[in-house]
Amino acid sequence: MPDESVDTSAMDAYSRIVSTVAATVTSHVASVRLRNGGGSAVIFTPQGHMLTNAHVVSSSRGGNATFADGSTSRFDVVGADPLSDLAVLSTRSAAPEPAEFGNADALVVGQLVVAVGSPLGLTGSVTAGVVSALGRSLPVSQGRVGRVIENVIQTDAALNPGNSGGALADSVGRVVGINTAVAGFGLGLAVPINPTTRRIIDTLLVEGRVRRAYLGVVGVPAPLPDDVAARTGQRAGLRVVEVVRGGPAHRAGLRERDLVLTVAGERIVDAQGIQRQLFAEVIGTNLAVTVLRNGAMVDVFATPIELTV
Repeated sequence: MPDESVDTSAMDAYSRIVSTVAATVTSHVASVRLRNGGGSAVIFTPQGHMLTNAHVVSSSRGGNATFADGSTSRFDVVGADPLSDLAVLSTRSAAPEPAEFGNADALVVGQLVVAVGSPLGLTGSVTAGVVSALGRSLPVSQGRVGRVIENVIQTDAALNPGNSGGALADSVGRVVGINTAVAGFGLGLAVPINPTTRRIIDTLLVEGRVRRAYLGVVGVPAPLPDDVAARTGQRAGLRVVEVVRGGPAHRAGLRERDLVLTVAGERIVDAQGIQRQLFAEVIGTNLAVTVLRNGAMVDVFATPIELTV
């Protein structure tokens, strides 16, 4: 016969973690209503700034927020970035205390996560599950410009309409993701909170938009040959599968099948590695790109232009 006391103890421990995280995070999550619909948002500064999805905001300039304690506030849209699916809002009156951000780069598959949001307008709804996969890609677009959000978190914590913009928290109540989409039955996706998205959030706070540089190259992760890996200490790079004709990468001489090793001296192992380099400060500068081509290392210099939509 199974030892029922062990199962009960395990369930009690699980329940204590989820209930503690729920109590910690719920007060920091608001239900937001805008002209085009609604969703959820996470308070993240003492000044009452909230983080949500760009697709929740759409073209709206403001709306109403309802907090877990029943209080309400008008808010304005400070800025939105559809290419990361993040937006920053600013409340017009006092808001609850901010949530604590964690770092999604430290997550592991199987780790407990708790989703807090306002599905179907039900403020303060909580679901729990695990990180079911990491490193997922989420295609997004702005006008005719497409991009991929890398390292998206996949979870089996139930998400429903209205959860978008809500918090995905770890077992100690740190917000590690912003719930963004329902991927299918039993699957949800969240934009990670990590150094790259923190930079985007800070830029939205200050400038209201994110200026990006553009190279015009598409790639997929690929392993380095054993001898190159041994020589460089780098195990993978980014295999170029498309070079946009007339773009900066094309003018610099990058070719399909090149294996990108470094950009501006930083090792590249995936598309996010390049995207991390492509912010406003590199527009118009000479960006050093080292590639492996026909077994030889080749250095080229590309001059990124500003991404326009």
